[in-house]
Amino acid sequence: MKRHLMSWMTALGGLAAAPALAQIHPLGVPAARPVANQPRATVPISRPPATAKTGPSAKAGPDALAPTNPDFKADQPAAQPAPIPVVLPPAMWDVVNAEDLLRTIGGVDKEGLNPADYDPTGLQAAVQSGNVAAFSAAATERFNKLSSDFALGHVKKPGRVDWWVADNDLNAQKQDALLRTALASHSIAQALEGLLPTHPQYAALKVALADTPPGDEAKRARIRLNLDRWRWLPRDLGDKYIIVNVPGFHATLVENGINRWKQRAIAGKLSTPTPQLNALATGVILNPWWEVPKSIEHEAAGKRGFVPVKGPDGAIQRWRQPPGPTNALGQIKFVMPNSKAIYLHDTNARSRFNDSTRALSHGCVRTEHILDLATELLGDDGGEWSPDRIEAALDSKKTVQASFVKPVPVYIVYFSSAALNDGRIVDYKDLYGRDAKAMAALMMKDGGASLALPKPKDDEVAAR
Repeated sequence: MKRHLMSWMTALGGLAAAPALAQIHPLGVPAARPVANQPRATVPISRPPATAKTGPSAKAGPDALAPTNPDFKADQPAAQPAPIPVVLPPAMWDVVNAEDLLRTIGGVDKEGLNPADYDPTGLQAAVQSGNVAAFSAAATERFNKLSSDFALGHVKKPGRVDWWVADNDLNAQKQDALLRTALASHSIAQALEGLLPTHPQYAALKVALADTPPGDEAKRARIRLNLDRWRWLPRDLGDKYIIVNVPGFHATLVENGINRWKQRAIAGKLSTPTPQLNALATGVILNPWWEVPKSIEHEAAGKRGFVPVKGPDGAIQRWRQPPGPTNALGQIKFVMPNSKAIYLHDTNARSRFNDSTRALSHGCVRTEHILDLATELLGDDGGEWSPDRIEAALDSKKTVQASFVKPVPVYIVYFSSAALNDGRIVDYKDLYGRDAKAMAALMMKDGGASLALPKPKDDEVAAR
């Protein structure tokens, strides 16, 4: 357990990168299958619903309007609504369960939340009234609010800048079932606490919050915000996944709670910030073409070394850069289609990994020694891509797609505070200025839901 805790701290803390794996050497191998047009992977990716816009300041990805780009995959329409469930009578509470809820509310400050946001005084008054129906309604309202904040985070979407990670840990049906089961078994506190993150980083941040003096308001606020950011993520990230912490400039492969691989990363510059999202990596492309993002297309259009992609009508749809020593993606890119066209890749300017502040890209994540990462993943689960076969494919100079046996979840996140393995908290520079808005929302009783812009009227929409 201690090993897992220290490993997770290292994943997001500012520790030295793990040593690179041994370099691969070519041997005689079968010829690899070329992929001329880099077809997009057919394995479905995990992504937020189409309605998951995270606030009025959230920007679309660089290629959100370029559906012909193989790195782009539009958000799926919202799932069809489930059949209307049988309407159950309101859940009825007894005094024992209500007092258990009150005690839980009184202790949420250790999770970085404000007990006053859940109005314990109002619930206490309702219980003391003796009106069972009234205090049951009051208790259910607070249980629903608290369970939502524990499972999904107190800060609502309008307070999350450019956050597109899907989290389906709780919905109305799950919430109602959880409530009724907890009432029947008198386990309100256990039911609520079972929704909180189990990541060692979350536990370490809680300890740091408890150890920070009340007078150090700035430090406490920063820790509270990053505790909430953990609640924005799915509780279960998977047995094996890649996590990229943008402010920390590192990419880490985690398996069974242990850091298996970690290297430096380069994120988007201030004018083209990297969004936070999750996707499924289904494999890699060796000797890739670079599909130039729409946002910087003007820098490549018509210039030497770039090739236009034309539609049936002969009009240019986008620009591409062929494989080679000057290709911006280097030797390899990950196949992880998403609505922001963001992915991990190599680079032809590897010296930039030595920079202390690595916010230099157009939004995608340049990853140091990414070929070593790909080699490990391609060999997992009995994969047929040996290091020698990969080397031969690279030497062929042909564009080749190699698939993982099992897709690997990728999470690109934004933690401005993380714990080191000795428990100390490291604060990263808030590169994109995303802390202030989220912190303001955290301090609001509604979690910043009221920060959303009012929907325009029909006549206003028609006039645009």
